[in-house]
Amino acid sequence: MAAALIEPMPLAAAGLVDAHIHPDKTSWGDRWMTRRPAHTLDQLIENNLLALPEYGRSVEERAHALLSHALRSGTLAMRAHVDVGSEIGLAHVEGVRAAAERIGPDLTVQIVCFPQFGLLTNPGTLDLMAASLDAGADIVGGIDPLGRDGDVAGHLDAVFGLSARSGRDLDIHLHDGGEEGLAQIREIAARTRAAGMQGRVTVSHAFALCDAALPSLRATLDAVAEVGLWITTCALGPDPVPDLDLFETHGVQLAAGSDGVRDSWSPFGTGSMVDRAHLLGYRTGAVTDADLERCYRIASREGGRMLGIPDLNTEVDATSATRLEFDTPSIAQLVVDRPAPARVIRHGRVL
Repeated sequence: MAAALIEPMPLAAAGLVDAHIHPDKTSWGDRWMTRRPAHTLDQLIENNLLALPEYGRSVEERAHALLSHALRSGTLAMRAHVDVGSEIGLAHVEGVRAAAERIGPDLTVQIVCFPQFGLLTNPGTLDLMAASLDAGADIVGGIDPLGRDGDVAGHLDAVFGLSARSGRDLDIHLHDGGEEGLAQIREIAARTRAAGMQGRVTVSHAFALCDAALPSLRATLDAVAEVGLWITTCALGPDPVPDLDLFETHGVQLAAGSDGVRDSWSPFGTGSMVDRAHLLGYRTGAVTDADLERCYRIASREGGRMLGIPDLNTEVDATSATRLEFDTPSIAQLVVDRPAPARVIRHGRVL
């Protein structure tokens, strides 16, 4: 008599968290977008403005399409950086918030009011950012105090001041590299300590922290860890990526995100944090199971810690009320093979 086949148990894994994404810029669910060439950050931002009238669908519809796809791919929370400025007012914040509300509580969406087009250099933007916190935004954003605004003290005065007045957390894009970039990160750390905002400030991208040749790198990593700054990485194309071992040695908190998904900057991006964990592993030379498992953790539980979401910041097993289930034998193989989850479960509900 033939022995009965025993079906393997699905692998239970932590829910994924996209700690840095721009859903207002996506062309997901819209017609194909032909991108313009760009070689500098300023050119990329200019292309963003030029693309605005070219979308066939509204911010809400495009964001809803991307958020729905991300949820099906196992993303249960995200931090969405959404443009605010004199060029667009609050329309993008309102559109992304409306998209998130249509999806409901299964996907937690934190919106950052993001001064993509400049803050001090774009009069009226700070007032619009303050207004956005009553129109659907949750977190104060910033961008390259030196490289974009040309005034480190003025820019940080503005964003830390708005955070203090509103009681909101802060997330600052920092593309600036070199020792100038590290100096800005140390200043952000110092202000975080002075404001008593330990653990509530994020530096997104932080490319300067990825340059091992910089003399003050290790001192800066220590300053980052001391005040609990969060760093986010997206492992994009040619962008610098952190040395994960070095970050761990210094106690730096790191989460991962998609950044732009098929927007005016790039045709790439899938909205899947399984794919992003794979890219992070590929870019950082992950080989061992422990290396690959760390990449998944950065794309899941570390993001849950950063966003402060309890059910996404815990170990999971087959009985956990919030979990993903994969038809794969291990987390390491999951990161390499990039399967879609077989089941997505949040608060005990199969989505």
